[in-house]
Amino acid sequence: MNIQTGLPQTAELNFQSTRQLVNQLARLTEISVTLNSTLDLNALLKFIVHTATQVLDCEEASIMLYDDQRGELLFTASSNSAEELAQIPVPLEGSIAGTIFRENRALVIADVEKDPRHFAQVGEQIKFRPRSLLGVPMLVRDKVVGVLEGLNKRNGSFNQRDAYLLSIIASQAAVAINNSRLHAEIQTAYGELSRVDKIKSDFMAIASHELRTPLGVILGYATFLKEDAQGELSTHAEIVLNAALKLRSLVEEMTNMNLLRVGTLDLQKSAISIQQIIARAYEEISPTAKAKGQTVTLNLPPQPIIIHVDMEKIERVFSNILNNAVRFTPDRGEITITTFVKNNEVWAQVTDTGIGIPKEELKKIFQEFYQVEDHMTRRFGGMGLGLAIAKGVVDMHNGRIWAESDGIGMGATFFVVLPAPG
Repeated sequence: MNIQTGLPQTAELNFQSTRQLVNQLARLTEISVTLNSTLDLNALLKFIVHTATQVLDCEEASIMLYDDQRGELLFTASSNSAEELAQIPVPLEGSIAGTIFRENRALVIADVEKDPRHFAQVGEQIKFRPRSLLGVPMLVRDKVVGVLEGLNKRNGSFNQRDAYLLSIIASQAAVAINNSRLHAEIQTAYGELSRVDKIKSDFMAIASHELRTPLGVILGYATFLKEDAQGELSTHAEIVLNAALKLRSLVEEMTNMNLLRVGTLDLQKSAISIQQIIARAYEEISPTAKAKGQTVTLNLPPQPIIIHVDMEKIERVFSNILNNAVRFTPDRGEITITTFVKNNEVWAQVTDTGIGIPKEELKKIFQEFYQVEDHMTRRFGGMGLGLAIAKGVVDMHNGRIWAESDGIGMGATFFVVLPAPG
């Protein structure tokens, strides 16, 4: 009989074993919470090896992750001598860790130095003598990504329960490490996107600025020649002038897009009817539409629909939409512009019988520089900034803009919805 507890010796041992298991399972729960709340890779690795030594009651724990390029296991963390171990690659052939990795199974080695697979270089390098070893594979979605090892059990030998506990830690650790790496990759990608975004903004700002001076000179001389020249020379001057005006329009688009991107495009709001704005935008595209034999119908109510907006910028929104409609609608096609009030909002829609828009492209067309056509085979021109600018301006007015189309060859309808004043 046990004098202290009054319980039989066997019952006392079972009680202690059960209590130990409960404590270990509670520890595993704590580990799971910590691993799922930490994205710092170095902190994760240190926590994993420290926890493994505690749960297994062993002298040393280490993590080896597989390096795809070298085709070897590399020490990533160790409870001791991490820096020295980092310099030692572990081969997949001729090592215990390599066997665990290749065969995807746990190994318990009672006497490491007598095992023919023992890779002695590690112990020699850090002056550590391994006696017993427990190693388990680390898996992410059934793929082995590394090995977690415990060395030199302090009391007794590693057993199947130790292997079970270490396998649970390894599974949680592998997922946490993978999540940390993915997070780091995402952060790097965001950083690269930000850098590219800045380069793009800088390019637009520099290009639009540098083009203004020579463009002004070209426009001045072309206008002078067109007014004073006669015959064939006047025709040539008109061609140069039209090309320069088109280039000026592109420069203005780049300038406006860049101002939108950096948030410095100011709004000068005033009360004006949407009919006036649409009429001014229509005047701009009317010559081109007539040249293509297109029919443009204005369904505008006689009673003025007042909106409180920056007149020039909202006019540019409709000019861009109408220019697109004219450009992508074939000769003798039809374009209809309709406005009305609905739910205390002012709606305008531009419908055309043009080439249509694939369903999967409907949201993408409002992205900067986006072109539905391939840039090598495109027929319709443009920089892909018009709709991006339109969306930016409408957003600044707390409005909405979108497009609908039943697909290729089915035409398209663009909607602009702006708040009604008061």
